[in-house]
Amino acid sequence: MSELFERHRALLGDALDAIRARGHWSPFPEVPSRKLYGETAAEEGESAFAALSRSAFDLPGHPEARRVGREVSPFGAELSISYPAADAEALIAASRGASPVWAAASIEDRVGVCLEILTRLHAMSFLMGHATMQTTGQGFAMAFQAGGPHALDRGLEAVATAYDEMARVPAKAIWEKPQGRGEPIRLEKHWRIVPRGVSLVIACQTFPTWNSYPAIFASLATGNTVIVKPHPGAILPLALTVRVAREVLVEAGFSPDVVLLAADELGAEITSELVRHPATAIIDYTGSSAFAGWIRDNAHGAAIFTEETGVNSIVVAGTDDFAGMCANIAFSLSLYSGQMCTAPQDIFVPRRGIRTNEGHKSFEELGEGIALAIDALLADPKQAAGIAGAIANPATRQRVEQARAAGRIVRDDAKGGPLLLAVEDGAAGAHEEECFGPVAFLIPVEDGDAGIARAAELARTKGAITGALYDTDEERIARAIDALLGAGVNLSINLTGGIFVNQSAAFSDFHVTGANPAGNASLTDTAFVSGRFRRAMWRRPVAPDT
Repeated sequence: MSELFERHRALLGDALDAIRARGHWSPFPEVPSRKLYGETAAEEGESAFAALSRSAFDLPGHPEARRVGREVSPFGAELSISYPAADAEALIAASRGASPVWAAASIEDRVGVCLEILTRLHAMSFLMGHATMQTTGQGFAMAFQAGGPHALDRGLEAVATAYDEMARVPAKAIWEKPQGRGEPIRLEKHWRIVPRGVSLVIACQTFPTWNSYPAIFASLATGNTVIVKPHPGAILPLALTVRVAREVLVEAGFSPDVVLLAADELGAEITSELVRHPATAIIDYTGSSAFAGWIRDNAHGAAIFTEETGVNSIVVAGTDDFAGMCANIAFSLSLYSGQMCTAPQDIFVPRRGIRTNEGHKSFEELGEGIALAIDALLADPKQAAGIAGAIANPATRQRVEQARAAGRIVRDDAKGGPLLLAVEDGAAGAHEEECFGPVAFLIPVEDGDAGIARAAELARTKGAITGALYDTDEERIARAIDALLGAGVNLSINLTGGIFVNQSAAFSDFHVTGANPAGNASLTDTAFVSGRFRRAMWRRPVAPDT
């Protein structure tokens, strides 16, 4: 039995219990506390990040034909880190060369390596927090969580799900079929996990580790070699991940090329060559539906797992906590300046207003309530910076500027925080496409049921990952559950406290359903791991004296 597997057996056991119970559990503390991580952990993490800046990032033994790296922090500083780069053919060749031994390893050997990688990454959570912050624009607290513990949770969840699925079938069995008066037919049967091959993980800039770890670790655990393709603007968090993975692999007796980094630069990306290569067997992609469509058209029979563009909606039909509702929506719109695949965009409200605990509120009063709640949330500059962060990509700022002409401005983004627009519902409206970033639309509808119908329709046609409903009518809530879940949307109802529609909890929530155009995969259900391998069998008769 693998020494690493034995070392982390208890951790895996707890994770298996968690994915079956679906309650709250995490082995990786999300609070950047000295008590939890050590008195000097914060300073050491910051110093380690500073040492990486303006340096050549070292990946011993990695294929290298040149150096690349032009990351610029959304907060303004150039990172000036160079990374080893190679062309697609060299990366594929190295990955294929490492594949046979990794594929032949036992389930326990591979899972043990994955668990050790996760554990070591956890020990560098402060460094990962700074690396994530300075490449994505997230505030530090969010970057620490999303870049470290929460991403590790999702990676561990993928490993546990993969192990559970692989171990479900025994490695061998004796098959005996009675033959009437004669001796029974007896066969020994052996089943082997057969991985698909080279796995390509195409990461996004905004959540480089959180969105990538499930794919990386699901593929590794099931015996596939992995090429990690970071966004050119957020290479560092995944370069650190690849370095740790390669170190663990070497120590465990495997080739480090089981995990490779496909670093490149804007305007000179190698993504298309990797996608089109006939040896690429699995592709995980987070990003626009347009490029996802290109991948589907150009991949050579690869298994493709995507998270894509979508339009997330809130339907406000009534509330018994108007202030709490406005505050919750305000935070959801403001968090990381709306640069989240789970962030709400369209808010459907009855044009004649809603009933609340504060009396009737008109459509205009609801918009004003949300706008004032955003202002209050972001009034303190330090708090605002931590919540809203910075815009990761200049294209996002341009998108918001273009959206300003789409409707009546209820809250101007010029004072910081999201742009809030009132628009009429209609064909080809700006609100019917994803406007990624700090912008949201208030849309009048006839009543709550009409809002539910529009939210469900957009989910079916444009895709949606999250949906939210505020209502006091239980019969209409039941109709909303049927409509939104039927459209493949995870629905949150009457959130007014410290949990928000943007958030997705590992070991409990399945992120994305794969049931509408916002993605064809779900993190991390059985289908997310089972398509990464197949079972093959050999059998032969059992000797009579056996």
